[in-house]
Amino acid sequence: MAFSAPLEATQTNLFSETTAPTKTEDMLAPESYTGLSGFHKYWGKKPTESLSYLIENLTEEGDIVMDPFLGSGLISREALLRNRRFIGIDINPFSIEHSTFLLNLPSNKEYYKALLEIELRVAKEINQTYKTIEDRIASHFLWEENKIASIWIKPETGRNRIEISPTQEDFIQFEKYMGYSPRNFRNLTFFTNSRINVKPTMSVNDIFTGRAMHNIDLILDAISNYPPHIKRALLLTLTASSGQMSNMVFAIKNRGGNGKRNGVENKIEVGSWVIGYWLPETHFEINVWNCYKSRANKLLKALPDHDSKCYSVSNDHSKIILDNSDAWLVNSDCRKALRSIPAESVTLVCTDPPHSDRVPYLELSEMWNSILGYKVEFFDEIVVSNAKERLKSKSIYNSEMTEFFLETARVLKKDGYIALYFNARDEESWQYLKCIESTSGTLKFIGCFPMVYSATSVVQDNRKGAMKSDYVIVYRKSNETNGRILPDFLTKIANWSATFPEKE
Repeated sequence: MAFSAPLEATQTNLFSETTAPTKTEDMLAPESYTGLSGFHKYWGKKPTESLSYLIENLTEEGDIVMDPFLGSGLISREALLRNRRFIGIDINPFSIEHSTFLLNLPSNKEYYKALLEIELRVAKEINQTYKTIEDRIASHFLWEENKIASIWIKPETGRNRIEISPTQEDFIQFEKYMGYSPRNFRNLTFFTNSRINVKPTMSVNDIFTGRAMHNIDLILDAISNYPPHIKRALLLTLTASSGQMSNMVFAIKNRGGNGKRNGVENKIEVGSWVIGYWLPETHFEINVWNCYKSRANKLLKALPDHDSKCYSVSNDHSKIILDNSDAWLVNSDCRKALRSIPAESVTLVCTDPPHSDRVPYLELSEMWNSILGYKVEFFDEIVVSNAKERLKSKSIYNSEMTEFFLETARVLKKDGYIALYFNARDEESWQYLKCIESTSGTLKFIGCFPMVYSATSVVQDNRKGAMKSDYVIVYRKSNETNGRILPDFLTKIANWSATFPEKE
């Protein structure tokens, strides 16, 4: 499979440079995560329709929109496309990297040119590490009980794979890289967390084979000297495909329940990395270059075919306050970053904070942050973690979220809004939200509405007791004791309620 050359004709992409007003009906039928929004996995993505609707109706052009738990960063571009300024904060380095990418996209021609250069530099060397009989290049190795059980090769013509049994030469080839230590990315930090299948004794050598790490290093070498906006896209292509390069790609056997799939008995199919660090005994080792190329082709189709607007992203919050830049993105504990922002400078805080113990974002992002070259400040993360050694209990979580809310109330303008995406299974995790009015003295709960997802996630579908929806809980900063009539653009949202939501 070659890289898909960009077409000369204008291609459509998710983020059009012009935006039509968002309607309440749009929030009831959000688009699926395709194009740029679907390029990279991230847990807890929110449909852009609800984000854009709130931005359009709760702010004016030139106002500052802030997300202190930035996550995938999709809100950053939604805000800037509507001529608002933006502040994004996240303790996860990946979040800042991905958001910066969204605000400074390369054209598909720039990206395509870089891919061809990288292919010329490293593809042959990588493929040599997967050479099997008759100098053919393997695409997949099926592993069972710590041994290669089968080798797949792509045919020169047609679609049906060729399956062969491994020879002694295949084992020798693999063993060449068994002691490999990566040069360009660090070891991984894990805790005792059975929920995501990790323990402190695990290392990067458990997640990747030595051969995969060697080849990831070759790609990192090849992309190191590109201009920042191109390098960032190339790096994120690597992190986006790293799950399929790992030992976490499970084999699907006998799908369909009767041992047959499309009339083929005992057919084995390739699964994909979903969430956590489960290392299945039967799994695939996939050709690293093929993984990278496949993900790169998806991004090629989503990138603009012309130089899109590059937004000014500052490392200095004063520049956005003075209207000298479009965005301030900072990798930090949000409480620390908020203390540096002047009082009453933000019009809308729209955020999806950690929902108690639902998703341990930093722990799950550890593989990506290693490849990106970042160290992580686990100690400062606001979260409830099943890893007891992290000391991240629900009572500490409630205290830290209250601290966050007090700082947020300080930077919010009078009559500014907070739109909080939230849900949790237990009463204790809701506690800080129920007390926030009395604690802050200025934030007033005005209503909420259930958020419709474009599709349920694998976690929502499969996890026992998993919740199926979130609420958007809206507060307004006001010193008035009596409620004011709410604007129609809020009350006409489907299932809008003036009553605080009950836990599921």
